[in-house]
Amino acid sequence: MNWQALDAAHHLHPFTDHKDLHQRGVKVIERAEGVFLYDAKGNKILDGMAGLWCVSLGYSRPELVAAATTQMTTLPYYNTFFKTTNKPAVALAAKIAQLAPEGMNHVFYGCSGSEAVDTALRTARVYWQTLGKPEKKIVIGREYGYHGSTTLGASAGGMVDMHRQSGDMPNFVHVVPPYWYGKGGQMSPEEFGLYAARQVEAKIKEIGADKIAAFIGEPIQGAGGVLIPPSTYWPEINRICKENDILLIADEVICGYGRLGTWFGSDYFGIKPDMMTTAKALTSGYLPLSALIVHDRVAEVLVNETGEYYHGFTYSGHPVSCALALKNLELIESEGLVAGAAQKGEVLRAKLNEALGEHPMVGEIRGIGLIGAIELTADKRTRKFFEKNGRVGTICRDFCIENGLIMRAVRDTMVFSPPLIISDEEIDQFVRLAKKSIDQTYEKVKDEVTA
Repeated sequence: MNWQALDAAHHLHPFTDHKDLHQRGVKVIERAEGVFLYDAKGNKILDGMAGLWCVSLGYSRPELVAAATTQMTTLPYYNTFFKTTNKPAVALAAKIAQLAPEGMNHVFYGCSGSEAVDTALRTARVYWQTLGKPEKKIVIGREYGYHGSTTLGASAGGMVDMHRQSGDMPNFVHVVPPYWYGKGGQMSPEEFGLYAARQVEAKIKEIGADKIAAFIGEPIQGAGGVLIPPSTYWPEINRICKENDILLIADEVICGYGRLGTWFGSDYFGIKPDMMTTAKALTSGYLPLSALIVHDRVAEVLVNETGEYYHGFTYSGHPVSCALALKNLELIESEGLVAGAAQKGEVLRAKLNEALGEHPMVGEIRGIGLIGAIELTADKRTRKFFEKNGRVGTICRDFCIENGLIMRAVRDTMVFSPPLIISDEEIDQFVRLAKKSIDQTYEKVKDEVTA
């Protein structure tokens, strides 16, 4: 069967220029094991992105398959409407509350990070309505922020192309992100962290705190280019939100469940959230599931004062997804993968710096735990970007794929987040293939690079 032709005839892909895809032909992935993918042509590819930041335990783990299979033979599905529940949903909510920061004791399930964000934004507005402040509706997000593809999530995010295509929902505003390399100018990282946080404060003063429901931000902005905030940023955001009586939503869809070497990005940065959106690594991507984690101070209002909350999904608390998630979290704990992510991340960055730190086109190598980025730059001394932002990154991405490595290009930044189970030998392979691909890219564009 011609899978490429059949795909072109019937399958609309996410975030895809379909005309270009049909001309090039889609890559058919047939199987996967550990950190490797295998396509229909027999090529072996090191998945440096863990799918979409999610396959923490690696591919084809029999324990996860068994957990899902066992639950399917017992209770494959029932909803959590109509005053019903199921044991995996309850057990998982209790486990998440145990792992989450203090006071984060309540869970609302969906199927995706987008749904978790939608739930968080709606919950923030219902919270303020319940407290007699319905005018508090506006949500502050950040440029380059990514909060999913629902209309609410896209509006909260700061991706310009998504706004251009779908239009903006009312009651969303955006401020500068804590992206020192790209926007820090002559400030030190610490100075810029305070500057970026205080742009939130300036926006609050401009609009009025009495009209603002929440601030939403990823601990590290993943799809925006793995933007790691300076150490001064999140403590100042905590202060600003608390002093202005604004809910703080930490979008942990990428950072949650061990990626930074802590259970959550909020743990790493000392964020004091009112709500945390989580998904992705909750099931290692094996089944769709998201969990919005809600602090007691918000949940108690919803539980005791709101009355019926008119929100939910057919698959909220799906028993098979929850059973698999429980086993996934159990394995992350028993295999020490959270601490392992911190240790392996240090090894990976050290080896990348050794291989690429002096490369004429590499401006910065940054990361925390097993998430990171390599900035490709026209002039590393001045942090000058290439003309036509994104062209060089796309060239590098294509070389990576040819060489058997998945790295993602965000503008001209190469980003990565390998499975947490990656071995030392596989880290060496990742670094070797990354260097080869960046060297090939440099040969193609070196006339544009300031020596």
